[in-house]
Order: sequence, then C-alpha cells, then structure tokens
Amino acid sequence: MSEDTDLSTLLEVLDDEYARDILTHTSVEPMSASTLSERCDASLPTIYRRLDRLEECRLVTEETELAPDGNHYSVYSANLDRLELSLEDGSFSLELSYREEDVADKFTRMWEGLR
Repeated sequence: MSEDTDLSTLLEVLDDEYARDILTHTSVEPMSASTLSERCDASLPTIYRRLDRLEECRLVTEETELAPDGNHYSVYSANLDRLELSLEDGSFSLELSYREEDVADKFTRMWEGLR
C-alpha cells in the first residue's frame, strides 16, 4: 500500500463491486479497459474511475501493449496477492502482499508486444 493510502481508503475501494470485479478479472490475465467494460458490464468511464482508484492503492498495474496495427493501448493486471486485516490490542493492522512478476514472464510479454 502506498504511504498516502490509509485503511479507510483501501476498504472504501474494495467495498465497490466494480473494483472487486476488475481485480478478479485482471488476476487471471491482463485486460484492457474496454475488455473490462464488457466483462464487468460497466461503462468505460466507470471502469477508468475504478482503475484510477485501484492504481492509487497499488492494487493494479498498467502496462502498454502494442497492437498489430502499430497503435498502443493499456492493459491492467491485478497487483494484489494477499490482504490481511487484523485487530489486536484495540487497533487495526493491515498487511498487503503484492505479486512479484517473474522477470522472464515480463520480458516474454514485452517481446511478444513488439512483434
């Protein structure tokens, strides 16, 4: 979690159905905003607002893909691996674990995007 993100903000983001749908879909494979719009049955502006909030909390990452026609577009991947909320001695504690992408997988995706 970024230094500026507090527990309340994170829980507010995760309380949103669209944000949770985005996380579940992008945990399987990277997706564009338009694909997420179709899968989540939501408008593009709704998806982009949720993606912005998820990115602020470091729960998704954005990468640029190259289309066969030479144009480029963004795809989003869930960055969250595990979230643990605990209550001890009268206070909450939050621990987030983020996915660590294998360097070889990242290089392969980048190489495939160039072809």
